[in-house]
Amino acid sequence: MAIEVIQGDITRLRVDAIVNAANQALAGGGGVDGAIHRAAGPGLARECRDIPFVRPHVRCPTGEARITGGHDLPARHVIHTVGPVWHGGGADEALLLASCYRQSLLLAERHMVESIAFPAISCGVFGYPPAQAAQVAVAAIRAWLALDARPQQIVLCCFDARMERLYLKALEC
Repeated sequence: MAIEVIQGDITRLRVDAIVNAANQALAGGGGVDGAIHRAAGPGLARECRDIPFVRPHVRCPTGEARITGGHDLPARHVIHTVGPVWHGGGADEALLLASCYRQSLLLAERHMVESIAFPAISCGVFGYPPAQAAQVAVAAIRAWLALDARPQQIVLCCFDARMERLYLKALEC
């Protein structure tokens, strides 16, 4: 199945799971993380607080993923992943970002998710260059789809037209 690219509000998508570009504490925040928490309602924050810390202030380390219910969202699940903060490209940022996609898809498969939507992980306050992030995302998703594993319906949901163009360009390669 092809990767679909859309511009829109990820919190309104009718898919089995949406991915949240979260912080390590899974405490809600700004950008897509804040939008998802607001749209999901207080139950999401409560469920996130129930996820145990793996070390002080960290429920989900960078490059990993955790799953919760969707609460008041149309999506059944929220998969929270923590993307890398951009430090110039020499701190394994591409490997960590690719891991976010792989780990999210692995959780989705384990929970019988057929359709999933991703935001542009790490492209907001974490400062990852959007064109490079789009290349990493597309490569990681294509590698997953080559395994013929579920989910097979994958949406890249963009906040703006610029990111949409970058994903479409990455898909041309």
